[in-house]
Amino acid sequence: MASDASRTSDGLPVGDDVATRSVLAVSDSLLIRTGDTASELLAAHTVLPDGTLAIAVDAMSPVGGLLVAARGRAGAVTLEVTSVVPVPVRCRVRARLTITGTVRALDPATLDGCDAGTIASLLDLPPVALWAVEPATVHLARHETAADVAIAAYRAASPDPLAALEAGYLHHLVGADGPGVDHLTLPAGWLRHRTGRLIPVAIDADGLTVRAENRQEHHDVRLPFASRVTAEAELSRELALLTSSTPATTTTDRYRPDAI
Repeated sequence: MASDASRTSDGLPVGDDVATRSVLAVSDSLLIRTGDTASELLAAHTVLPDGTLAIAVDAMSPVGGLLVAARGRAGAVTLEVTSVVPVPVRCRVRARLTITGTVRALDPATLDGCDAGTIASLLDLPPVALWAVEPATVHLARHETAADVAIAAYRAASPDPLAALEAGYLHHLVGADGPGVDHLTLPAGWLRHRTGRLIPVAIDADGLTVRAENRQEHHDVRLPFASRVTAEAELSRELALLTSSTPATTTTDRYRPDAI
């Protein structure tokens, strides 16, 4: 059975390299800085297998002009990404990621080393100039810690296998048609002295994280899967195991959503 320590209370994998790649894999937006100028990019980036970031920016736009001027200068571009819990809860921010790097026009030869999924992601980007940002420094600030991620470790890492599925499954769990939290098997005594509501806040390959929260504080508990999950069919099976028991008597009315 997976260890309770395999995920921290920020809802990201413990390993900063995997956490970083997971954040980038699911983020829809990022902030790009060149000098004193910052601009938000929406649905305009993807990550190549080696960790290089491909961004789509019109070369004739103000930001594109700054990228042209910054080409080849080490550390001239900074990318900032904020990771948030996919469902509405207090303290939604999981982590803040900052990457500095060197920007160049994306070399078409780079695509030779990309898999079909990455190629599809590149084709989904806006039809404007594609730029490659080669990371020089990677910094991850999370719930209780902040650390620089070694570039070699960052490049070698892959996102958590369930990173792309997490948001959809969390919304299903908390939705009107989902199994809800009343059927989750929670550790004995965990709910003692906790008031507010219960809500699933994170899913990864090794387990589900549930939060008890009120207006002042929150507490997370880890519900490990019976075995590591790497495919959607396995995830459905493990979640069914966690939510198929008789409703827990400890989840009383004080945990209904209107109690917070």
